[in-house]
Amino acid sequence: MNRRERLMATLRGEPVDRPAVSFYELNGFDENPNDPDPFNIYSHPSWRPLLDLCREQTDRLVMRGVAYSSIQPNPLDGISESETYLCNGSRITVQRVRIGDRLLTSRTRQDPDLNTTWTEEHLLKNVDDLRAFLAIPLPSSIGSLDTESVTRTEAALGDTGLVMIDTPDPLCLAASLFHMAEYTILALTEKALFHRLLEKFASVLLPRTEAVSEALPGRLWRIYGPEYASPPFLPPSLFRDYVNRYVQPMIGAIHRSGGYARIHSHGNLRAILDAIVDMGADCLDPIEPPPQGDVALRDVRERYGKDLVLFGNLEISDIENLPTERFSEIVKRALAEGTSGTGRGFVLMPSASPYGRELSALTLRNYEKILEIALAWS
Repeated sequence: MNRRERLMATLRGEPVDRPAVSFYELNGFDENPNDPDPFNIYSHPSWRPLLDLCREQTDRLVMRGVAYSSIQPNPLDGISESETYLCNGSRITVQRVRIGDRLLTSRTRQDPDLNTTWTEEHLLKNVDDLRAFLAIPLPSSIGSLDTESVTRTEAALGDTGLVMIDTPDPLCLAASLFHMAEYTILALTEKALFHRLLEKFASVLLPRTEAVSEALPGRLWRIYGPEYASPPFLPPSLFRDYVNRYVQPMIGAIHRSGGYARIHSHGNLRAILDAIVDMGADCLDPIEPPPQGDVALRDVRERYGKDLVLFGNLEISDIENLPTERFSEIVKRALAEGTSGTGRGFVLMPSASPYGRELSALTLRNYEKILEIALAWS
């Protein structure tokens, strides 16, 4: 069974020769150690053994968005400007949006030794900013679809893995406009107004999902953003309002083309698992173990394994910090719980990836141990 066959059998709930193993964002395809960009952390020699391991042995899942050639699905188009510059070695991007006499600004920072982007200033600060934002007209057309990034990557991957189409949900786009504190207050106290914002993004995302699904049938998708409505950010009662109401139609579009929808939600899951299953999700990640999450993998497998392919259950902090002997027991436990009894399928996977420029010897050894144990598992 090659790697692509293993992943597809897992999605379909069919028997596999062993559990699939994904290193999540790391796939040995997108990371280029030869790129001289000073912000490319993978150019450090410490990364090369792990990238080789990803390329040669993992069941590769390469994430791809799908762009439109004539427009971007973003209501800011045509009224915003941005500038990017270097400051003390960091890459700063400032966006300015003028709506009438109101100027909205956001600011992000990327540091050369960290593969992440920090939001230092969010675009919307208060309810008046939100009302102004809601007045921005949406694009009149979704434009023409460009699927080449997916098909070209699939051809390059061959039988070593799959492309996973990646999309936010309306909640992700809405919540990320605000600082987390302001977002939670608005989502709790201005529900009607917040639904208008979600509907605004859904009116672009749903047609986009329908068009992409029709053009690229039968693919695996990842939908990210539902965690913004999980405890402790919002009460579970709002999950169905802010997630199911908008994501279920996206999943329906994916299913109509024979595709598979994977819901991405970090942190606490116990109170929202029924809602995730009810909206028709096929897969769930990363199912973080306690204390990062609030439910054991064995319990999720026992109650929801017939409905969901489970992706997880390794914590990135354990990979980076635990002695390998102790970490090995965690890998074995995740494999045992993820494959116990009957269920649709399981993919062993970390919750995230290291983002520092230099990869430690311990981290590399623990990644090697994941594969060593999983490849021998039956």
